[in-house]
Amino acid sequence: MAALNLRHLTPLSPYLYSLAKRPRNLSYLRSLPISCSRTRRFSLSIMASAAKKVLVPVANGTEPLEAVVMIDVLRRAGADVTVASVEKQLRVDALHGVKLVADALISDCHDTAFDLISLPGGMPGAAALRDSKTLKSLVEKQSEEGRPYAAICAAPAVALGSWGLLKELKATCYPPFMDQLSSKVAVESRVQQDGKVVTSRGPGTAFEYAVVLVELLYGKEKADEVSKPLVLLSNHGDEYTFTEINAVKWMFNDSPKVLVPIANGTEEMEAVIIIDVLRRAKAEVVVASVEDKLEILASRNVKLVADVLLDEVISHSYDLVVLPGGLGGAESFAKSAKLVNLLKKRRESNKLYGAICASPAVVLESHGLLKGKKATAFPTLCHKLSDPSEIENRVVIDGNLITSRGPGTAMEFSLAIAEKFFGRDKALEVAKTMLFVQH
Repeated sequence: MAALNLRHLTPLSPYLYSLAKRPRNLSYLRSLPISCSRTRRFSLSIMASAAKKVLVPVANGTEPLEAVVMIDVLRRAGADVTVASVEKQLRVDALHGVKLVADALISDCHDTAFDLISLPGGMPGAAALRDSKTLKSLVEKQSEEGRPYAAICAAPAVALGSWGLLKELKATCYPPFMDQLSSKVAVESRVQQDGKVVTSRGPGTAFEYAVVLVELLYGKEKADEVSKPLVLLSNHGDEYTFTEINAVKWMFNDSPKVLVPIANGTEEMEAVIIIDVLRRAKAEVVVASVEDKLEILASRNVKLVADVLLDEVISHSYDLVVLPGGLGGAESFAKSAKLVNLLKKRRESNKLYGAICASPAVVLESHGLLKGKKATAFPTLCHKLSDPSEIENRVVIDGNLITSRGPGTAMEFSLAIAEKFFGRDKALEVAKTMLFVQH
């Protein structure tokens, strides 16, 4: 048996410091408090009882992982999040072929006062946000009235910086855009908070960024509460790890073809992270709806649009079939006779299949697809697994099966898949590009 030790399931929250003090460099690279010399102060008097209004603008070319993670995490905290398209239509074609449907057009939000406006990155998405006169007006008003605003990846430099909204504030962004920030502003940290302005580096820092936004709005107790069920890493180092048992080589012809089913109630973070990471690695990913239409409503009300209906592609050949979690989505998968039959045939012929979060327990275990296999699942569902010996591990590979725990382990899960197909070097290249691990 080949095995790599995993980091344990330590919540991120102990590594988030009180936001009621001076601006700080929230770098998670060392998991140690970091002192700051700035004297700006702000007071957190916002109580967790009220639903805060949050605006997340999106555009064609938005980085979907960043957008979906912040929407999901903020809605978990109880925020009233409006996803607004700066395009002429609600549907946006995000990066990596991910299709999102916004709740409103940005023009519908012009007269609304928000407790927070948070911009995802991605190019040309960040440029489209920058060029939206309505969004610019909203964020400028946010700044004038002393209300929080935030941005991640390209957006701090491309949008906030170009609008003059980072003057005298410490900020960070995706490394290639750092030179667009003045030397007095730029800080190389995973998450940077200065007063009521928060910035962050990229897709691999999106979880940390989102939890900091929760603390900004609702306080540390709520941030701790939200971070625990996400099963987040406590810090990020030079590597990611997984546990492998009964190692076999994952084979494919040309480019690996991966089927990712989605359904109403699918966990949107998990689905989007799997799709995003594997497409970055150059796998051919087919997103198939098990519903009777392409658009699905995910577990935190994010609207995703599949590439095809499952019925249209069920007979095609795939190198891997991988199920995102989310209890509602997993229950739909378990009720899909065609999908379950496909998975059973794959097990019988030793073909690759996998699942994360609720799906290992709700789908695979309930249909006998974990018999004789080591697996893990979302912590509160692990009691359903017949073999609990590996449940504490974040990602478990047993031969032709891969399983994982939840939204906070989805990056490692996806990178492990990339590694099994393309090798460690390629997977680390993707992880570093996304800033999930250190350069």
